[in-house]
Amino acid sequence: MSLIVKKVAQLITGFVFLYGIYIIVHGHLTPGGGFAGGAILAGAYILQILAFGRDPLHLKKKETGSSVSESVAIFLVLMMAVAGFFIGAKVFFNNYLPTGKIGELVSAGAIPLYNVLIGIEVAAALLTIFLALIIYKEEIEE
Repeated sequence: MSLIVKKVAQLITGFVFLYGIYIIVHGHLTPGGGFAGGAILAGAYILQILAFGRDPLHLKKKETGSSVSESVAIFLVLMMAVAGFFIGAKVFFNNYLPTGKIGELVSAGAIPLYNVLIGIEVAAALLTIFLALIIYKEEIEE
């Protein structure tokens, strides 16, 4: 890629990443949430990979790092859901944390935590898919 593409990608990536974080954190107040924010976060990483290639980012020929974070995030979501079953009114995915005032950032109990974990899981899953496609393409070319 040219120097202009690399610089523009470098400038835009931070804003895209912050916007993904914003969508995840405010998901219980506005449209969006974990899935949409996770897709935006994955887009930020994919933009870096497309602009700079895999060598500057120290990517290996495997996607284990993103697969591990994907698995850990979905395991934590499951553990929170089971905790809701045992702590609350015997309901799976029960919102067992205290809620605040409606319309404030901390106003939804456990839902923002679910959004964060789902955002991490979706970002890692999409990044894993993208890395698998890159690895497949490189192996076909060899």
